[in-house]
Amino acid sequence: MSDQTKIEAVVCIPTFRRPDWLARTLASLAEQTADFRFAIVVVDNDAANPLGRNVARSFFETHSIANVVVTEENQGNCYAINRAFSEALKAFPEAGFLLMIDDDETAAPCWLAEMVGLARREAADIVGGPVLRRFEGAVPDEVRRHPLFLSIDGTTREIDQLHGSGNCLIRRHVFDKLGAPFFDLRFNFLGGGDMDFFTRCRRAGFRTFWNSRAEIQEFVPPERTTARFLMTRSIRTGSINYMVDRSNGMSAAVACAKTAASLGLGVLRSIAVLVRTRQLLPASHPLLLPVGRAYAALGCLPAPYKAPDAA
Repeated sequence: MSDQTKIEAVVCIPTFRRPDWLARTLASLAEQTADFRFAIVVVDNDAANPLGRNVARSFFETHSIANVVVTEENQGNCYAINRAFSEALKAFPEAGFLLMIDDDETAAPCWLAEMVGLARREAADIVGGPVLRRFEGAVPDEVRRHPLFLSIDGTTREIDQLHGSGNCLIRRHVFDKLGAPFFDLRFNFLGGGDMDFFTRCRRAGFRTFWNSRAEIQEFVPPERTTARFLMTRSIRTGSINYMVDRSNGMSAAVACAKTAASLGLGVLRSIAVLVRTRQLLPASHPLLLPVGRAYAALGCLPAPYKAPDAA
């Protein structure tokens, strides 16, 4: 911590009840090839039994990487992420680049250098990169091709906005302009706080780039590849889309009209996907999105990030 002024980038990791996976994430960060100093901030969101905090502290005992390891008592996705960014901004005041990686992911050795390098070359405010899925166990083709497992692809370029925070870089001045709380707490248990955040970044005029070389690998356990899980997640994605619209100024009347139109289009799109792929599971996604929007309009919001024992 004595060399805070020499830290140029900070990698933030929110974690919740996945200590073994967190250890794998940290190990990948120790292999980074960047030619500048960086720090790591770990926020364990399980204050009652902070196994992730203990794993992180043990890791840093044997790795000379500047770090902050804390627990966040307020349970929920947005609380943990906001705490991670806040700790990074406070502990490393000279760091101009804040990055995030999830505790079920690992970074390619060139990841940090690629993210920061592109941000510098293009004067980008935000940078994202591919999240490649690694399925733990055999999965059918209809699961691999499901839209929820697709990522932005193509060459390195400027894009409209990011939709997820599992592989992102955000410059310090973005946080200064948007202000806290960075991720809207209305998305705390629903998810989608990252999509809402990047939507606000786009509306504020920040420039976003995509770096095709800055790869991260996400590990997908078998329970996240079932038809039930994927269909439920499609519905939740629709609910998130509705809430993002509403939180960014869309009136209830317009949002409901959009939902009604989406239902009709969803039927047509699902039929088109079914004809093209002959696979029911991917074809269900376009229809389930507006179903999720309708649920949200009625106030029925899922809470996947709320632990069963949380207050």
